[in-house]
Amino acid sequence: MGKSTKIWLVISGVLLVALGIMCIANPEATLFATAWLIGCFTLFSGISRLVFTFRTERFLPNSGTRMLSAILQIFIGILFLCNNIFVAISIPLVCAMWVTIEGIIVFVQSFDFKKVGFDSWWLLMILGIGVAVLGILGMYHLETMGYILAILIGVAIIAIGIAYLVAFRGVHRFDKEVEKFSNNIKDMMK
Repeated sequence: MGKSTKIWLVISGVLLVALGIMCIANPEATLFATAWLIGCFTLFSGISRLVFTFRTERFLPNSGTRMLSAILQIFIGILFLCNNIFVAISIPLVCAMWVTIEGIIVFVQSFDFKKVGFDSWWLLMILGIGVAVLGILGMYHLETMGYILAILIGVAIIAIGIAYLVAFRGVHRFDKEVEKFSNNIKDMMK
C-alpha cells in the first residue's frame, strides 16, 4: 500500500477520535448535527428517488406512487433542515419508543421460546422487560436519553478512529511481510 494511503489512514483515525471526543463533550451539538444529517440524507434520498422515477416511469408500473413518495421525502428533508431543533428533540423520543417496542417484542417472543422448549426463555423475558423499562424511562427523561445517544455516537466514532489506527498497523505489517517475501524471491532468483 502506498505511503500516502497510510498517511491518510492515520490522519483519518486521529480526526475521528478527536470528533468522537467532541461529540461526547458537546452532546447538544451532536444531536443537532445528527438531525441535520438526517435532513440531508432524507432530502438526497427523495431527490434520487424522483430522478429514478422520471427515468423509469415508462418501464415500471406505479410511477405515481413512487413520485408521491419521492416528493414526500423531499418535503420531509426540507422540513428537517428548516426545523433542526424539532428533529434534535425528536431523535431521543423516537429511539426511546423504538427501544420500548423492541423490549415488548422480546418479552412476548420469550413465551414462544418457552413453548418450543428453549431452556433460557426466562432470560429473554427478563431482558425484554429490562429493555422496555429502559425505553419507558427514556421517554420520561428525554434530555438524559439525548445525552446517552450523543455519548454512544461519540464512542462509536472513537471506535472507528481507533479501528483505522489499528488497520494502519496491520497494513504496515502486511507491507513489511510482502517486502520480505519479495526480497526472498529475488534472492532465490540470483
